[in-house]
Amino acid sequence: MSEMPRGVLYPEQHRPRVSVATYPPGDGLAPFVEYYWHVRWDLSATPGEPYETQVLSHPNVHLVFEEPAPVLYGVQRTMFTRRLTGAGHVLGVRFRPGGFRPPWPGTAAELTDRRVPAADVLGPAVDAMNARVLADPTDTGAVEDFLRPFLPDAPSPAAAQAAEIVRRITADPSLTRVDGIAAEEGVSVRTLQRLFAEHVGVSPKWVLRRARLHEAAARAHAGTAVDWSALAAELGYSDQAHLTRDFTAAVGVPPSRYARA
Repeated sequence: MSEMPRGVLYPEQHRPRVSVATYPPGDGLAPFVEYYWHVRWDLSATPGEPYETQVLSHPNVHLVFEEPAPVLYGVQRTMFTRRLTGAGHVLGVRFRPGGFRPPWPGTAAELTDRRVPAADVLGPAVDAMNARVLADPTDTGAVEDFLRPFLPDAPSPAAAQAAEIVRRITADPSLTRVDGIAAEEGVSVRTLQRLFAEHVGVSPKWVLRRARLHEAAARAHAGTAVDWSALAAELGYSDQAHLTRDFTAAVGVPPSRYARA
């Protein structure tokens, strides 16, 4: 699949410089991995001019095969920015919420906003895999063979519950209240918060807010005029000013200006 993933900002500026392809996981790793993503860039048309790719991250841990060595990225709560130069590519493994919890020695929250050398967690063999993966990023089977020994046969019930709640929030940005989700799950808000700290890495409130901002950004670059006041109400904001504050804090510019970029 080559459709630009949700969360990539300024996609029209992105497409001429950077291509993104995604590959589904095999059946064995599907309970733990959402997909593999392959990003390739070529800035030869503008030599010497770097390009900054910007992403509003999702509540996922990523294992990224890149030069000079693979890296584990926890959930990034601020905008993820990477400066690209020349030509190159990386292959990423996007784990489901809770999907990387078995190999990680702490809670998911302890990995949040961190970038950890993959060898620190997966051993030196992951460094040896790096050259092989970058030589043929379509060979995701090799990645799966490597990851399989680190993962159990199935996610724990708590991890599966956390992943399903995140899936619902992401699929339906009109879900806006943590207490409502907790009530649907038959747990207290505090229990839901502990579940997310253990398996997701960020709070339910953060996931709710990020889903709304992803939706606002998607509407902004959909190519049609946006009624920001109506969208704010649709997404559960108290008013347009609240949406504007949230969006500006995350993206750096108000949504109306972002839509014109």
